[in-house]
Amino acid sequence: MTNPGWLQMHPRDTIAVLTRRAGKGERPLGRGVALERAIEAGHKIALGDIMPGEAIIKFGQIIGYASVPVVAGEHVHTHNCSMGSHDRDYVIGADFESALASTPKAEPMTFAGYHRDDGTVGTRNYIALVATVNCSATVIRRAAADINTSGILDQFPNVDGVVALSHGTGCGMASEGPGHDNLQRVLWGHATHPNVGAALFVGLGCEVMQIARMRAAYGEGGERFHGLTIQETGGTTRTVEAIVAAIHDLLPKVNAVSREPAPVSKLAVALQCGGSDGFSGITANPALGVASDMLVGMGGSVVLAETPEIYGAEQLLLRRAAGQDVADKLLERIAWWEHYTAINGGAMDNNPSPGNKAGGLTTILEKSLGAVAKAGSAPLGDVLDYGAKLRRPGLTFMDSPGFDPVSVTGQIASGAQVVVFTTGRGSAFGSKPAPTIKVASNSRLANAMPDDMDIDCGGILDGVSMEEKGREILALIVATASGQKSKSEKLGLGDNEFLPWQIGAVM
Repeated sequence: MTNPGWLQMHPRDTIAVLTRRAGKGERPLGRGVALERAIEAGHKIALGDIMPGEAIIKFGQIIGYASVPVVAGEHVHTHNCSMGSHDRDYVIGADFESALASTPKAEPMTFAGYHRDDGTVGTRNYIALVATVNCSATVIRRAAADINTSGILDQFPNVDGVVALSHGTGCGMASEGPGHDNLQRVLWGHATHPNVGAALFVGLGCEVMQIARMRAAYGEGGERFHGLTIQETGGTTRTVEAIVAAIHDLLPKVNAVSREPAPVSKLAVALQCGGSDGFSGITANPALGVASDMLVGMGGSVVLAETPEIYGAEQLLLRRAAGQDVADKLLERIAWWEHYTAINGGAMDNNPSPGNKAGGLTTILEKSLGAVAKAGSAPLGDVLDYGAKLRRPGLTFMDSPGFDPVSVTGQIASGAQVVVFTTGRGSAFGSKPAPTIKVASNSRLANAMPDDMDIDCGGILDGVSMEEKGREILALIVATASGQKSKSEKLGLGDNEFLPWQIGAVM
């Protein structure tokens, strides 16, 4: 800590972050202009005078530019800091070797998981009902509710439940292209997920997203895959009855597998943040980055996502890229997003959200620099399309929107068996079939939402080491992977957060 009440994150920084609320008339730095109004913790104040057009620096990186003269001690936020160009002097792979060398070689750990025939290991054991189209959403929800509330699951202790994966598309869409491909990858990725012991695809019968076409594209799926349609089964009532009967048949088979030891190298963890604040990039995200590096050092996998929310920090990832092909893929995705937002009347700087801004984040550049910290310092080994299967261990980036449910849906489809979700403003997010662990960036939030937050990183502001908190996060990941319920699971969250990314015209 540079001084009680504020932090300077990097020697180059031209701003400091308040660690406590500062009242009107105070001089938090002990010098400079007195504050014209009270400012909440997590917000920024100028360390010195900043001229109009001059870069504003945080984390040693540009987060914006002064839109008017700023004097030392003044609040720096949307009223005097505007979006501008960021560092695009890309040096591909410059830090790859050092990132590789600095990845911690920790003692291997194990978790208790469900071993699958394809060599993957699940952290949960669900039966998944997968709607191929919105027309079959109701029947799978009714069937899942019937089973989950009937009491029959008490007879099958190794089954975590029946999850209904319903969505709002599957028809009225192009039969090929990015929108179709996204949905197909997500549906198949969830149905064949390590956390799913058996899956039943349910369609209407005449939709664009055909079960037979998925089988042809990906294969039969073995004994874990089943399918039916409402039209062939005889309507809504008979289909619900048929689904319930199929689940009764599946329960003994799914229950027959039990947890056995597995190396953490079999784990893939989704790195996610939402409802971020000014402390997210200072406490929770870098602490998760420490845990991420430890997991990678043991041969595990971590999946970073949310392309619009690495915008302005992509240069940090590109410096760690394993090769030009990896870098080119990331740059292609960023260029695609710039075009996509432009043709839809938006811009890449339409973030942060109102809640992010209230928490102290001013521009997408600032938000992205904090968000990338979740990925630690490991080499960037791969870049995937939305929902595509993981291909190698280590750090992977998956293209996705910044909307949390859509992004996590893609990460789970890629194979992530656990999600770690950092937040500063608060989140009531949960996910299935992969459980979500929620990490608070500050103690105020952890105390305000104790039923939702699994870990409090606020102690970092008071001297708890980043490594200590990272080890705490890693220990909870392993415990959750072994069956310990996260707080979002205890609350029953996750049934409504399945949200595939829709692209293209609705026809």
